[in-house]
Amino acid sequence: MDANFLAARFEEQRAHLHGVAYRILGTGAEADDAVQEAWLRLSRSDADEIDNLGGWLTTVVARVCLNMLQSRKTRREEPLDDHEPAELVTGPEHEAVLGDSIGLALLVVLDTLTPAERLAFVLHDMFAVPFDEIAPIVGKTSAAARQLASRARRRVQGARAGADRDRQREVVEAFLAASRGGDFGALLTLLDPEVVLRVDAAAIATGAIGALGADAVAQTFSGRAQAARLAFIDGRAGAVWSVGGTPRVVFEFTVSNGRIVAIDLLADTDTLDQLELEIRSRQN
Repeated sequence: MDANFLAARFEEQRAHLHGVAYRILGTGAEADDAVQEAWLRLSRSDADEIDNLGGWLTTVVARVCLNMLQSRKTRREEPLDDHEPAELVTGPEHEAVLGDSIGLALLVVLDTLTPAERLAFVLHDMFAVPFDEIAPIVGKTSAAARQLASRARRRVQGARAGADRDRQREVVEAFLAASRGGDFGALLTLLDPEVVLRVDAAAIATGAIGALGADAVAQTFSGRAQAARLAFIDGRAGAVWSVGGTPRVVFEFTVSNGRIVAIDLLADTDTLDQLELEIRSRQN
């Protein structure tokens, strides 16, 4: 194959290869090195014998990245039972776009995985590479490669769920503090402009009323919620008002993009009995 033609074919793949390497390695400099190594290996190979250049280069970059991950730090690989069922142009601007698309939190989680787990997860879940092609890269069977990706996926999902729970708790805590302190401005910053306050029939009987919009909801809560306690309701951050240790009203919060989009006041005893409540001690 003509050298210039081969170089042009490689350039067509460069952005994709850099994307793969960046997601596996997490840094632009190392991704550049991996892509450059792939080019060197291609230039030394018999390109005419390569049927699928894109697939071949992806495999080479993945192998290079795996070696780089393993050389960073030796991590203990957990034994796998093969029969166990499983569940661009480079540069600062391009790296920033990649970082945004992946998310710094995800990069941090990926860094906790073993090299093989990280590679299997990235190749399969982000680039749809079949496990049959991933298996020889990590030196495992296809079933074992599937397990690696599945285990990595569970850890990533768990970390994301934990981060969401923490962020929601922070928003609810800030809302309760602003409500108790009568800080109307702070309440507005925490509420979505179209926030809705919904109340069930039992809550209405206690005098609670629904509201729509940030101003109306902020006015409803400003200076109130003095006795409400932070709680986790079926695993999600919310609040509970209790009398004599018995929950009487539950405040369920729906948080999206750091703002409260809905608050549900539940006072029906049958409903409350079905909820899993974890009430926290008041901190302020």
